[in-house]
Amino acid sequence: MPIALLPDRAVVAVSGPDATAFLQGILTCNVETLPEGEARLGALLTPQGKIQFDFLLSRDGGDGFRLDVAAERVPDLVKRLGLYRLRAKVTVAADPTLGVAAAWDGSETAADTVRVRDGRLPALGERLYFSQGAFSADATEDDYHAHRIGLGVPEGGRDFALSDAFPHEALMDQLGGVDFKKGCYVGQEVVSRMQHRGTARTRILPIVYRDGPAPAPGTEVTAGARSLGTTGSAAGHRGLATIRLDRLGDALAADEPVRAGGTVAAVGKPDFATFAFPTDTAAAG
Repeated sequence: MPIALLPDRAVVAVSGPDATAFLQGILTCNVETLPEGEARLGALLTPQGKIQFDFLLSRDGGDGFRLDVAAERVPDLVKRLGLYRLRAKVTVAADPTLGVAAAWDGSETAADTVRVRDGRLPALGERLYFSQGAFSADATEDDYHAHRIGLGVPEGGRDFALSDAFPHEALMDQLGGVDFKKGCYVGQEVVSRMQHRGTARTRILPIVYRDGPAPAPGTEVTAGARSLGTTGSAAGHRGLATIRLDRLGDALAADEPVRAGGTVAAVGKPDFATFAFPTDTAAAG
């Protein structure tokens, strides 16, 4: 089974008697219902409802939590959580003693490794947390991202710009990262309004490059004179792209080829997604 070290990820520890209530009041996901052994997708939003930080949240025994986040974002996340802490009995700190890995398709690891299932999709497997310097792997970070991209799962900073995308656009509503019944959190009104009005016109979608290599992230995706969106990360001929669904529908109806840079591409819908897609409408008609 593949096990890949993820050196671009790190852990922020949140602990203390008020940790659950503190996180429940600011994060998109439901912290109170988070079971032991699960890493749940979550985010801290701007007041305008855009994703400032995305991470995987898991319990660390008692009243403690791990936030598995992009390593380069750790200082900013610790600082931001500290601003929200106020008088809450909570400690927020980076945990440089822990490394992060991903495992999928089943495997065995050292007994002192903490394993939690990735709550986004069963096919993503597990997240592993271990003492730095005490772990080996048989797959690469690129292997993991190829697996993630193949499943259609986006990641902040790679597939969408942080502080620029709404949770719906990053598929957080499809991957268990937003709880629409938990009550207030930072940016909640905007996200709830998008959910109830169905106003999410932009989504990150799988894209296959048919006649050339994947273009650089940020390349414009077009169809005829229409701008559909921009590309994100890629592995081989598969990638992810931020796409306007209404413009994609117009392009498909007009039988216009989709291109990313000079490369012909096909845009699809992730297998796990439940939102309406242009070809769904065509099939229904």
